[in-house]
Amino acid sequence: MLRHDELATLSVAHIDCDAFYASVEKRDRPELRDRPVIVGGGKRGVVSTACYVARIRGVRSAMPMFKALAACPDAVIIKPDMEKYVRVGRQVRAMMEALTPLVEPVSIDEAFLDLSGTEAMHGRPPSLVLADFARRVETEIGITVSVGLSYCKFLAKVASDLGKPRGFSVIGRAEAQTFLAGQPVGLIWGVGKAFQATLERDGIRMIGQIQAMERGDLLRRYGTMGDRLHFLSHGIDDRKVKVEREAKSASAEMTFDADLSSASDLVPVLRALSEQVSARMKKSGVAGHTVVLKLKTADFRIRTRNQRLADPTRLADRIFQTGLSLLERELDGTRYRLLGIGVTDLTDADRADPFDLIDENARKRAMAEGAIDRLRDRFGVKAVETGYTFGRSGRGRPPREHRD
Repeated sequence: MLRHDELATLSVAHIDCDAFYASVEKRDRPELRDRPVIVGGGKRGVVSTACYVARIRGVRSAMPMFKALAACPDAVIIKPDMEKYVRVGRQVRAMMEALTPLVEPVSIDEAFLDLSGTEAMHGRPPSLVLADFARRVETEIGITVSVGLSYCKFLAKVASDLGKPRGFSVIGRAEAQTFLAGQPVGLIWGVGKAFQATLERDGIRMIGQIQAMERGDLLRRYGTMGDRLHFLSHGIDDRKVKVEREAKSASAEMTFDADLSSASDLVPVLRALSEQVSARMKKSGVAGHTVVLKLKTADFRIRTRNQRLADPTRLADRIFQTGLSLLERELDGTRYRLLGIGVTDLTDADRADPFDLIDENARKRAMAEGAIDRLRDRFGVKAVETGYTFGRSGRGRPPREHRD
C-alpha cells in the first residue's frame, strides 16, 4: 500500500490467518514449504484446510478427501492437531489485543478489530499499526495474515479476502459504492447459494443492480433480507465490533472411516460425544435448552433433529438420553458417515438440571456423573468409562468440537 486518501482515518479491520492449519504445519516442517499440504482426515474425511499450492490445484475447505486427492494426488496429508492450532491462535489473539481492547473473535484464526482512538497510544494511525502487526506475526510466530481495513465490518471482511495470502487491502468510503457495484451479489454477507439462485432467477447478478433498486421494492420482494441487500449494497453496516461473542451452541461430531448403520456402532459414539459436549459446557459454566442431533448419510445428505427440554441441561446423561431418543427414529437401515450431538440456546448454568419429581433415578444419575467428573478431573478423562464407551473400537477420527 503506497497511498490512499482515507488511510489515516479508517479504523475497522478484519484480520484472517492465511490457510491457518496448513501454515502452522509448514512452519513446523520447513521441508513442506513448496509442497501441496492438506490438513484433514483420512479418505473418509473432509479437508479442514488446504495450503495455497493445493488450492491452485482445485482443493477447497470442506471438500471430501477423495475428491481432494483426485485433484491433487501428490498432496501431503496431515491429521489436524487442534491443541497446537489453538495454542498458535491464542498467540495471534494476544498480539491483536495488544493493539486495541476492541477485538471480536470470529473463529480460531480471524477477528474484527476497532482501532478508533488508539492513535494517541500507538503514535501512528491504525493502518501503520496493522502493517507492523502483520510483519510481527510473520517474524515472531512464523505464519502470515491478511488484513482488510475499512470503515465498517462488512467491507473490512471483504477487503481481507482481496489480496490473500499476505494481503493488506483498503476500502474507503469514497470508492465503496463503485467497488461494490462491480461485484457479484454473492459477496454480500448472508447471500448463500440458495438465495443467490433466487436473485439470479429475478435477473439480479451484480450488486450494482441492487443499488439501483428502491428499498421498498427490495423489502416487498425479499422481506428482511431485502433490507440487508439495500444497506450492504451501499456499503452501510452499523454493526459494532463486540469484545465478547456470547456462545449460542456447543457441539461435537465424528466422521467415520466406514459408513455405520447399527445401534451397536452408533450409540457408543453418541455417548462419547455427549460426554465431550457436557465437559465443555461444565467448564464454561453454561447449560442449554435444546439438544440437536446431526447425521450425514453416505451420499452426503445432512439430517438434523432437535428436541427442546423443559429445563436447561449440561449433564452428559441427559444430553445422551435425549440424543438417543432422536437417533432411534433414524435407525432405519440408512448408513451414516458422520454423527454429531450439540446443545443450543445456551444460558447460565444456575437453573440447569433441577430435581426431577417424575424420574426418580435422575438425581442418582446426576450424582454419579458428578462423581465421575471429579475422578476424571483428578486422574484424566480415561480414568472412568461408561458401559457405552468402554472398549469402543474407535472407527472414526477424533471428534471435532464446536462452540458458536
